[in-house]
Formats: sequence, C-alpha cells, structure tokens
Amino acid sequence: MMYCEECKQKPANVHLAQVFNGKKVETHLCEECAAKKGILMFNMGSNFSIPNLLGSFLGHNFNLQGVKAPAETTRCPHCGMNFMDITQTGKLGCAECYTAFEQELEPTLRRIHGNSRHVGKIPARGGEKVLLKKQVDSLKIQLQQAVACEEYERAAEIRDSIKELEKELD
Repeated sequence: MMYCEECKQKPANVHLAQVFNGKKVETHLCEECAAKKGILMFNMGSNFSIPNLLGSFLGHNFNLQGVKAPAETTRCPHCGMNFMDITQTGKLGCAECYTAFEQELEPTLRRIHGNSRHVGKIPARGGEKVLLKKQVDSLKIQLQQAVACEEYERAAEIRDSIKELEKELD
C-alpha cells in the first residue's frame, strides 16, 4: 500500500502525474492533502454524470476567458432555456441554443475540443479520397478569392493544383 507523500499517514488514493520541461513528475496524496493543495478532484459518487461534468466546464469556476453569463432574462427564442439552466444541467435545450448563447459557449467549446466548429473525422481506410476532396474544395474557394482579388497568376497556380488533385481522385 502506498501512503500519502504529504502526511505519510493515510493511503494515497489521489495520483497526479504532471510533465514539466519534458520530465514526468508523479505525486501521490490522500484526499485531504490533495484538497489542501487545491488539486481539482471529481467526486465519482452518485452525483457524477457527463452533464454535470459539462455543466461545471460552463460554470464560472472554469470560465478562463472571462466571458460573463448573459442576464437571466436572456433566453433561447426556440426552447426558452437561459444560460444558467445550461450551466446547471450541462445540456442545451435545442439546436437554437448554440446560436442564442454563441458568445458564452464558444470559449468553452474551443477549450474542450480545440475548436468550436465540427470538422469530422476521416476514416483510416479509404480516407485518402475524402482528404483529397476536402483539399480540392478548399482550393476551389481559394481560386474564387484569387480571381475576385484579380490575382491571376496565383489563380493559375491554384487551378493547376486542382487539376493535379482531380487526376489523383480518378
């Protein structure tokens, strides 16, 4: 049995692994010592659920960007939920909530997922064609922008790149 590195009396049931300058540092503490140090702990008891976890990310303690919650009177026009309801339940009422609370949700979504826009996944097998199609679509947008800006040499290069990629698709 491993004992707490701090008090050396109680069993260590909180194990923290951190990486500093490429070096892994492990700390083993009891719950009380971990709480004293302010280490974030999730209660895995009966209150634990994914909505509660997501609600905590939307709550004031985790709002790292400093975005203030809208007034309680601000409600989703479609389902009537307010932002406090979302932070308490961890669930949005409907698809329109994403639009109604876009400014409040965007920093949290970006922090959790790394992006606030769904980009999907590419299958491991046969995904090359999907990736090539995405590249072609992206180049076509760039081509339209180059033509609109009257950058014809750049547009010609992009057009040639599109032709090469379309050959690979066939």
